[in-house]
Amino acid sequence: MISIVTALTTVLIAIGLPSLTSVPVIAQSKINLLVSAAASLQDVLKEIQPLYQQSQPNINMNYNFGSSGALQQQIEQGAPTDIFISAAKRQVDALEQKNLLIPGTRTIIAKNKLVLVVPANSSGVTSFYNLKDAKVKKIAIGEPRSVPAGQYAQQVLEKLKLWPQIKSKLVYANNVRQVLASVETGNADAGLIYTTDAKISKNVKVVVAADEKYHSAIIYPLAVLKRSKNVDAAKTFSRFLSSDQAKAIFKKYGFILP
Repeated sequence: MISIVTALTTVLIAIGLPSLTSVPVIAQSKINLLVSAAASLQDVLKEIQPLYQQSQPNINMNYNFGSSGALQQQIEQGAPTDIFISAAKRQVDALEQKNLLIPGTRTIIAKNKLVLVVPANSSGVTSFYNLKDAKVKKIAIGEPRSVPAGQYAQQVLEKLKLWPQIKSKLVYANNVRQVLASVETGNADAGLIYTTDAKISKNVKVVVAADEKYHSAIIYPLAVLKRSKNVDAAKTFSRFLSSDQAKAIFKKYGFILP
C-alpha cells in the first residue's frame, strides 16, 4: 500500500512543488563584528583576520582603527562597537566607569615599547638630549590628550626635563601612524613611536628606546562592549587573540606578550 505521504509527495513533484520529505538548506547568516582598535595594532590585526575567519567563516570582521582617545569618544557617543582595544589603560578605565563594558571581559593582549626615531638617512641624533639641538626643528608626537603614544612621549620628555626646552618644536599628530609618516617623509626631524611601528618601516631608524621607568606601562587592554549585539562572537574573538596562533603574529610584529 502506498503511504499517504508518498502519494502526496508524488503529486507535489508532478505539479513542481518541493517534496515534503526534502530538507530546505538555510544559509547561516553572517555575524558582523566591529573591533575598534588603536592604530598601532592595524598590521597585526589585519594579519590575524583571515586566520580567524578560516575557523569562523560566519563571522565578518570589521576594524575601526584610530587613536585610543578618539575611539573612546566614539563609543561614548554610541558607536556600534563590539570590542575595544586601547593602547593605554586610561581609555578603557573611562568606559568601565561609565558602565559600558561587560564585566569580566577586560584582558591585556600585548605590551609595547616607546622609541625615538629619525629618518633613515639622517645622522647626528644619538640620544633624547640631541632633540635640543638647533638642527632638530620639528619633533612629531601624538596628541597627548587623545593618543596614548603622545601621553607616553610627554611623560618621557618631562622626566628627562626636556619638555620645556623642546615644546616649541613639537608637531602633534592624531595617531601614532601619523607620527611615523611625518618622520618617514622628513616632515619631522624626529618622532616618538612604538617599537612595533618602527619595525614595519624601512624609512626610519631607531635612535634609542625610552627607559620604561620614565612612562606608564604601555599595555593594550581589550574589553567587550555592553551594547554589542554579538557578545558570544565578541568573546570568542577575544579568546582567539590569546591563542598560540595569534600570539605568534603579535611576536612577529614586535609586540611583547603579557
